[in-house]
Amino acid sequence: MMIREATIEDWPEIWSFLRPIVVAGETLTYPLDLGHDDARDWWFLASPNRTVVAVDETGTVLGTAKMNRNHMGNGSHIASATYLVDPVRSGRGVGRALCEYSIAWARAAGYRAMQFNAVVETNVHAVKLYRSLGFDVIGTLPEGFHHPTEGYVGLHIMHLAL
Repeated sequence: MMIREATIEDWPEIWSFLRPIVVAGETLTYPLDLGHDDARDWWFLASPNRTVVAVDETGTVLGTAKMNRNHMGNGSHIASATYLVDPVRSGRGVGRALCEYSIAWARAAGYRAMQFNAVVETNVHAVKLYRSLGFDVIGTLPEGFHHPTEGYVGLHIMHLAL
C-alpha cells in the first residue's frame, strides 16, 4: 500500500465508497443527502491542509484521509483528520496506515496536538484504532449523534498530544 496526495482523478473511486458510508449514517456527521459536488468540495482541501489516498499496487484507491487544522486563529495549532476506508477493503490496515500518516503529517507541520471532534461512540473499530495510537477520549457529548439503529449515542472528542 502507498499513500499519496489525492487528485481530482481519484474522486470517482472515493465517491464510490464515500456516498454509501454517508448514506448509512452510522459514522459521520455529514448530511445524509450530501451531493456529489458538495462532497467533493468538502473532501478536497486547499493547502496547507491535505487530502490523501491509500492505493494498492494497481493504483486502486483503498481509502482516503483529509487532514486539516481543527480551528483557525489562536486554535490553529491543533490538527484534525477524517478517514474513510472502502468497506470492501476493511480489515487490511488501511485505516491504521492513514491515521499513522496523518499523525506524522501533523508532527512535521508543527501542530501541537490532534483532536477528533466527533467520533461516534458506537464506531468501536475507529475508537479502538485511535486509542491504540495514543488518543484519549477527553469528553463525550451525550446523545450527540442520532444513529439509524442504535438511537441517540454519544460523540467522543479524542485527543493526542504531539
